[in-house]
Amino acid sequence: MGYAVVLGEALVDLLDTECDGEPVYRQAVGGGPLNVAVCVARLGGAVQFVGSLGDDALAGRIRDFLAGAGVGLAGAVTVAAPTALAVATFAGPEPDFRFYGEPPSYGLLGPDDLDADLVAGADVLYCGSIVLLQPSVLAAARRAWALAGGLRVLDPNVRPRLLDGPAALAGLREIVAEFAAGAHLVKLSAADAKLLYPGEPEEGVAAYLRELGAGTVVVTLGAAGAVVAAAGADPVRVPAPKVEAVDATGAGDSVMGALVADLLTDGEPAAPAGWHERVAFALRVAALVCESPGGATAMPTRAEVLARFAR
Repeated sequence: MGYAVVLGEALVDLLDTECDGEPVYRQAVGGGPLNVAVCVARLGGAVQFVGSLGDDALAGRIRDFLAGAGVGLAGAVTVAAPTALAVATFAGPEPDFRFYGEPPSYGLLGPDDLDADLVAGADVLYCGSIVLLQPSVLAAARRAWALAGGLRVLDPNVRPRLLDGPAALAGLREIVAEFAAGAHLVKLSAADAKLLYPGEPEEGVAAYLRELGAGTVVVTLGAAGAVVAAAGADPVRVPAPKVEAVDATGAGDSVMGALVADLLTDGEPAAPAGWHERVAFALRVAALVCESPGGATAMPTRAEVLARFAR
């Protein structure tokens, strides 16, 4: 089995909570791509994280966490910046993230920082999330996309707080279209779809991204499951298991992580039904993540998923 490269951000989440009746922030290693990388490793896949990390104690904790999870750091670079923070508050089912750190430690990877051999040799390359809003990392992602010799997967992972008005949203929409055109798999959430393509049903968004050139598109719908649009078939809704959700942090990332892990093991499915089965498994992974607090720390092993949802 080969390996995956996950190019994106790693940062520290500060999660709004309480201790002894007082409001406090719980520190957690985070970042959508970091969650994806950890999920791949927990499910038995070999994975390398590529991104820029700060030069402080928090960055050391990120490195230690990734190494402990079995994620390789050969493509990670250290930059002269404090680790960026994402402060998460919970007023509804989805956390509201506000980002702190200028320049952001995750936004300082440049195209010349890439290990070209590492990227070109990967069986799966993941790009996406908020690093695509940083010109330097966007250039690095474009170079990685061109170098990729294996499967290319994209997750926009849109954070509205980082979009400064309609022009920024239009720019991101163009970036998503650019990467989707060369992607074997695009995964996005219903919230991403609503922001990028307002008024379009999820099936329509999936069909549109396939028309741009994406091989398969998965739109996650939270507790309602996911829409799957694969070549040769109309979009299909795949249901999610019913669970009592404790914390949905990282659930969408775990769907992508599970799909990447299966791409590493078996490549692309030969027929749409194969994608439907894989998404069904990925939704079981996400359901298990939702049953535990934390994002990256909640990523399960394959054996845990099979035990929890034994057929």
